[in-house]
Amino acid sequence: MAGRRAGGGVLLALRALLAWRALRTAAHPQCLDFRPPFRPPQPLRFCTQYSGFGCCAAERDEVLARRFGALAASLDAAVWAACAGYALDLLCQECSPYAAHLYDAEDPSTPLRTVPGLCEDYCLDMWQTCRGLIRHLSPDRELWALEGNRAKFCRYLSLDDADYCFPRLLVNENLNSNLGRVVADAKGCLQLCLEEVANGLRNPVAMVHARDGTHRFFVAEQVGLVWTYLPDRSRLERPFLNISRAVLTSPWEGDERGFLCLAFHPRFRHNGRLYVYYSVGVGFEEWIRISEFRVSEDDVNTVDHSSERIILEIEEPASNHNGGQLLFGDDGYLYIFTGDGGMAGDPFGKFGNAQNKSALLGKVLRIDVDRPEHGPPYRIPRDNPFFSDPAARPEVYALGVRNMWRCSFDRGDLETGAGRGRLFCGDVGQNKFEEVDLVERGRNYGWRAREGFECYDHKLCANASLDDVLPIFAYPHKLGKSVTGGYVYRGCEYPNLNGLYIFGDFMSGRLMSLREKPGTGQWYYNEICMGRGQTCAFPGLINNYYPHIISFAEDEAGELFFLSTGVPSAMAARGVIYKVIDPSRRAPPGKCQIQPAQVKVRSRLIRFVPKEKFIRTTESTPRPTVRRPTKAPRQSRPTTIAPAPTPRPARPTRRPGGRRGGRRRGQQSTSGSTPTNGAVRLVRPMSLGPGRGRGRVEVFAGGRWGTVCDDGWDTTAAAIVCRQLGFAHVVRAAKRAEFGEGRSLPILLDDVRCSGGEHSLLECAHGGVGTHNCEHQEDAGVECSHQDPNI
Repeated sequence: MAGRRAGGGVLLALRALLAWRALRTAAHPQCLDFRPPFRPPQPLRFCTQYSGFGCCAAERDEVLARRFGALAASLDAAVWAACAGYALDLLCQECSPYAAHLYDAEDPSTPLRTVPGLCEDYCLDMWQTCRGLIRHLSPDRELWALEGNRAKFCRYLSLDDADYCFPRLLVNENLNSNLGRVVADAKGCLQLCLEEVANGLRNPVAMVHARDGTHRFFVAEQVGLVWTYLPDRSRLERPFLNISRAVLTSPWEGDERGFLCLAFHPRFRHNGRLYVYYSVGVGFEEWIRISEFRVSEDDVNTVDHSSERIILEIEEPASNHNGGQLLFGDDGYLYIFTGDGGMAGDPFGKFGNAQNKSALLGKVLRIDVDRPEHGPPYRIPRDNPFFSDPAARPEVYALGVRNMWRCSFDRGDLETGAGRGRLFCGDVGQNKFEEVDLVERGRNYGWRAREGFECYDHKLCANASLDDVLPIFAYPHKLGKSVTGGYVYRGCEYPNLNGLYIFGDFMSGRLMSLREKPGTGQWYYNEICMGRGQTCAFPGLINNYYPHIISFAEDEAGELFFLSTGVPSAMAARGVIYKVIDPSRRAPPGKCQIQPAQVKVRSRLIRFVPKEKFIRTTESTPRPTVRRPTKAPRQSRPTTIAPAPTPRPARPTRRPGGRRGGRRRGQQSTSGSTPTNGAVRLVRPMSLGPGRGRGRVEVFAGGRWGTVCDDGWDTTAAAIVCRQLGFAHVVRAAKRAEFGEGRSLPILLDDVRCSGGEHSLLECAHGGVGTHNCEHQEDAGVECSHQDPNI
């Protein structure tokens, strides 16, 4: 045993050494202004080697050229002939994409070197012929004093990190192989970083801008408050809108009701109109409301609350699947995205709400809110696809959606306009798949006939008249269980991200991306991870986030943000807004400058104070740990069971900050001094009392006991456990940790699928021993019997 411990210690030390080396050699391009390098808008005339990518634009290149000319004029011609090459090298390292490393400038609090860090062999050669050149390049008198001692002189000019010294870094493959490109780690995750923008928010469901040139952004909390933020990220103390008394929501984690979205009229600057989407209810009656408000005549940062005009109300038969997106298209019309009405499997009517053209639920609606002052609240655009169909609601623009949560119009490429007007939506799935759709006029997106690419209602799926559109991407519940739609990046600051559709998952905390292959209609997937090592080690950047990704957003300039929380309750102030940053490349200085229009502020300002911290790690920062909520916003495991197929019920979780009492283990139903691979036992908390044939299933595999996740857990798998334990019959398969959570053990099996003839769970199909996408709140159990329960 002692030898094993010693061997483990050596292995840990070796891993630590390899991790330290990986950290040191991880490429981290950075300029002297502590920001990523860029591609100069025009070739450099002096430091030509950095014309393709570096840290100098033409203005800085010209300054360095003048310094070079001044040096030539001040030195003897013979000396200059020998030293001009060294002078060019040293001056131009300010333009290197690794300038911050060369000048020890990665930390703004440390003094800047006056001469770039040099490799020893280069320094020794320079000292031999041109050491006097340093007096003309550097005011550092301590360095001057070392001119007579070659070893001390070159030691002074060396770098602690020899991988970055000049000129070795020019040929360092680790540093240059992906220079200027978004880097993927060993697992294929794109490494990006974040900047904290706002914090202390209660389930921030939306962040929008008014398209009025002020570059303000407005953040909506689920409780019914909207806050105004100025371009410097300070918040106005007085809310922009407060309808919290009218909004129906609750403190329960994952309540899908509440204030869900707002959208500003395209001509808001002139008409002051905005539109909101929220839940209301009286007694047991609930509905969604779309209302128009106007901004106050006295204060452009406050809504006139008396101006509310109800545009549309839709009755909700259940408390979930409320949809919740409002968007204005380039056509000037308001697009409204509704859920299918809730419960599970869209059980309303013969084909469900989503396939019923006469119902407004489960649809994308399109209306014209530019109506006469005293006319109806809205009009129907004459080119709506079912405008003349007497069997359909004319508001319907597209159908067959389950619960689209977060949709966006593509702004189009900044240069060519390619992609402009495409409508992307994340549609939350039922039991198996989440999907991303491109929404088009009059199309059917398949629900409830289809979920993702697969049939859900097999009879309806076989109907030849369905004519449904498949998603551009769908992913299984191993990756996440509640998609949050995002945006195609079209901002100015990070050119590498142009055209990348970035979205996420509320339940797993996973950030994801899709990129279209031009001309093919095919989309390629990459997960997004937070950068490893020094990748995000820029001032003000972080590499971690709260796991429950509620929404994505664009600011007025087109930069990308997402909103997430650590506790998905409308009353928990744990929400943060993050800006997405590409650390590999930025736009040239000055290209993305904005000139916000002035706004008169009457409220007190609350200055933004960031709270999140950079976490140093040698690997990509893992996805944040998700506390599984009792109900996820927009979609959770349904609370009401549809006739077919039977979905998995919602999984409970402990309340935030709650303390879980210690639980003692019950007696094992079988015993053995040396378990064999595949052996099982039943364990139950003593508080549940005796019961030899009931308990949490624990399996022995790979020399250790562990639990089984209830994904895929059914009576066929439970029967195998019962037979192993000597019982002739299985009464039922238990889920959701009914017999307690085995929190002290690892989860060894997930997604177990048995045919019935196996001798142990290890012979069944499963995700791999130790591989899982679940928590102990999903520990599986069984109830066994010696007698047939059906007799």
